Amino acid sequence: MLTLYHSPESRSVAILSLIEEMGIQDWVEVRTVTIPRMDGSGGRDPANPHPEGKVPALVHDGVVLTERAAIILHLTSLFPDRAMAPKVGTPEWGAFATWMAWYQGVLEPAFILEGAGVSHPWLTAAIRDHKTAAARLRAALEKGPWIMGEAFSAADILLHGPYAWFPEGTPDDPLIRDWVDRCKARAASAKVRAEDAQRMEALRAAA
Repeated sequence: MLTLYHSPESRSVAILSLIEEMGIQDWVEVRTVTIPRMDGSGGRDPANPHPEGKVPALVHDGVVLTERAAIILHLTSLFPDRAMAPKVGTPEWGAFATWMAWYQGVLEPAFILEGAGVSHPWLTAAIRDHKTAAARLRAALEKGPWIMGEAFSAADILLHGPYAWFPEGTPDDPLIRDWVDRCKARAASAKVRAEDAQRMEALRAAA
């Protein structure tokens, strides 16, 4: 049994969507925890094993895994028959792992920095900027219709996330906007959002 520590309407929604897409709900126990939120609500949950009190955190046989990209790589490797990532060891899997690392190291930081109005030559030298990141997404989707090509994968779940949560930050590009809409329209995503709304109501009621 794997245990996922999740908080509603947070980054860990991506992992719930992956679990739903893969159909591995029977192998993963989901535990709801609180986290500190931007509006001042919530707080660090002592039941959460994440070293920084964030989510997601996945516990597998006593080992704590954090960071969405790492958890996605782990789950898709544990269940390779669920067709959400290429076969480990193939060139295609290397490309998939590249997207995972690029998201954590480039796309999300560039997106957050742009939203915060922060710029600096060191940042531009290290991660470029959101405009450059969006151009890389567009280049992949031009070959698409999905990030990895013809098939929807866990890469789409992770990479479209910032734009699903913050539509105002989505590039004014029909190709990218259509991709985001298609990701959001998937049955697994809709189900997770509906269940998450109930979790959030329960947390608020308990506060």
